[in-house]
Amino acid sequence: MHQQSRLLEIAFDDDARYQLPYEFLRVYSPSAEVRGHGPGQETLQVGKKEVGVLEVLPVGSYAMKIAFDDGHDSGLYTWEYLYDLGEHQAELWQDYLEKLEAAGKSREPGNEPEPKGGCGGGGCGHH
Repeated sequence: MHQQSRLLEIAFDDDARYQLPYEFLRVYSPSAEVRGHGPGQETLQVGKKEVGVLEVLPVGSYAMKIAFDDGHDSGLYTWEYLYDLGEHQAELWQDYLEKLEAAGKSREPGNEPEPKGGCGGGGCGHH
């Protein structure tokens, strides 16, 4: 973890090595809160440009849990998912920027209201 530059550096056995910005990891969180429960249910993440990481915890030998300083900590990042994020970082980032622009939203923090409800914490009681 590079706190100053807000990058998670990760290396894999096949010598693949990626530097994934915290903002990128946050907006592509594998949690239900971000991804929804199926195609078309994704929630566009906005205002995450300055997001930080508080801690990274191992989950068995297959994943890690990232606790972000905006309170989000419910996604489990499997090694396979992290590899995929690294492999497709450029196109995923471009897609995110286009979705933000189409929605008239910003990466800048402080311009968005806090979401109410959602699937964080104790799970989804409304599905």
